[in-house]
Amino acid sequence: MIYHIVTQAEWTAAPDQPYAPASLAEEGFVHCAPDEPTTLAVVNAFYRNTPRPLLVLVLDESRLNARTEWEAAVPAPPPGVPEGTLFPHVFGHIDRDAVERILEVTWDEDGRATGTKKAT
Repeated sequence: MIYHIVTQAEWTAAPDQPYAPASLAEEGFVHCAPDEPTTLAVVNAFYRNTPRPLLVLVLDESRLNARTEWEAAVPAPPPGVPEGTLFPHVFGHIDRDAVERILEVTWDEDGRATGTKKAT
């Protein structure tokens, strides 16, 4: 399984279409993370001020039609993620049937992501 962070508004905007975030058009791939702890580190580094609820799509990589490549973070991984951690990049849209489950990020009183729960 690989993990992708998305706002609820973005995920539900076109439910009858494959999901294609802005990064696909801008960078040529969809950013993902290899596990939940890395996902939370990414949320804390880059998504603390993003509109909530913030969702995490848990993707079955084998059910994606697009190629996935595991690559190093450039220029470096976010704080809390060890050097050398590889991140899955999906070079195409996310097939909705590849979504195994959807989680919602949970936050502490200081606005830091602390975990996930099943999205409602």
